[in-house]
Amino acid sequence: MEIEIDHLGRIAQMYLKDKKFTTHKDEGFLEHAKRLVGLSKQPLEPLSKLPLLGPDALKPLEIRFVDSQLNQEAFKTPYSASISDLNLEKGAQNLTLTQELSSVVVKKILTFHANLSYDLKLEITPKTPNANSTYLLSNGSRPVADADGYAFHGVLLGTLDQKIDKIEDGDIKQAKSFSHIAFVASVDRYYTTLFFSNTPLEIIIDSQAGTKNPLPFISLKGDANLHGYIGPKDYRHLETIAPMLTDVVEYGMITFFARPVFLLLDFLHTYTHNWGWAIILLTLVVRIILYPLSYKGMVSMQKLKDLTPKMKELQEKYKSDPQKLQMHMMQLYKKHGANPLGGCLPLILQIPVFFAIYRVLYNAVELKSAGWMFWIHDLSLMDPYFILPLLMGISMYLQQALTPNTITDPTQAKIFKMLPVFFTIFLITFPAGLVLYWTVNNVFSILQQWLINQVLEQKKSKEIQEHRHKS
Repeated sequence: MEIEIDHLGRIAQMYLKDKKFTTHKDEGFLEHAKRLVGLSKQPLEPLSKLPLLGPDALKPLEIRFVDSQLNQEAFKTPYSASISDLNLEKGAQNLTLTQELSSVVVKKILTFHANLSYDLKLEITPKTPNANSTYLLSNGSRPVADADGYAFHGVLLGTLDQKIDKIEDGDIKQAKSFSHIAFVASVDRYYTTLFFSNTPLEIIIDSQAGTKNPLPFISLKGDANLHGYIGPKDYRHLETIAPMLTDVVEYGMITFFARPVFLLLDFLHTYTHNWGWAIILLTLVVRIILYPLSYKGMVSMQKLKDLTPKMKELQEKYKSDPQKLQMHMMQLYKKHGANPLGGCLPLILQIPVFFAIYRVLYNAVELKSAGWMFWIHDLSLMDPYFILPLLMGISMYLQQALTPNTITDPTQAKIFKMLPVFFTIFLITFPAGLVLYWTVNNVFSILQQWLINQVLEQKKSKEIQEHRHKS
């Protein structure tokens, strides 16, 4: 990394220099399309370093004194630094920043580590007996390296009892205070700037004028000791710094379920050493676990399909009497052991699983610059040649062709047949890791459906033969 500290003792900018983070940003659909058809031949230039912090945003290590006169003086008085450059190749390095004010002396004693974390010791020494040393210290506004609109942007507060409070951009109308906080983290989709401590923190979240975005501050008086981190929300990396920081990797309301899914994906990656193959193995594991539900649903759908001609007869016969139609339909279901909800219930139960996997793959910074096969160089970006979205659409169409269909309305049937086209268009700009999961899931569903169809056909043939034998 590369850190710039300004004259007011704040971290003005943090750059990541690892090639994992300095590959080109997503060009977007149109640029990919131009490159594909040869209209744009200019090669993509990798970034030399990735800036994380907004140039005009609230900066980490900014101090604001409660005493307005002292605060005005503090913003006009530059700090002095013990050294001008730091080099972490030989290990952790110390830096002391000193600010001489009329009534207090401020010292920020910083120890920077190569793992993107730092230790902060604040010494506030009053020059006069009546000096007011109450102040606010910020971990900074959220990073701006990823502007994705679907991900959570804002501030996360982790309490000492392992609960999470979330304040999203645009949601803070007036200042709020929080107590017994273990960490305060400003986050975007992939990156964070945060403070954490083993002692409880008192946090004030102010409202940024004009945007209502949260501005986080720690309320302090006198000396203080804290730990900070600015960098990617890499689960294992954060765990090595402090286990509590793994809560910064947050997946929304379904976090409790999505986190085990990520840990399973991470476990599979330790064997495959490739996130693409880990996603494929994860898909297979999920299909195996959900097989009993899928089997019941498919069997139920097949029974309903076999009853479709009789259902049409009843609908035609009792079209003017809904009550009798419903009664005879229920008798038909009961006689043949069919459940009209049998095909839907297993699918409904699978929705949380699929949504958890979606959240994991969408938010995992581990997928950045992670390649798979020869044309996918970054699973966190869209497929530049649209191969995976097209394969997904084809596999979805084949899955539909094999799956028993009980739709009798012609309009609904046409819409159902168009779903693969709609999904292909919808997912064409999604990260390749997500589309890979969906495509592989469809392929496994096709194989599963084909096997179940074979079993049901054999079972049906056997029943017909037994019936003939009895006759």
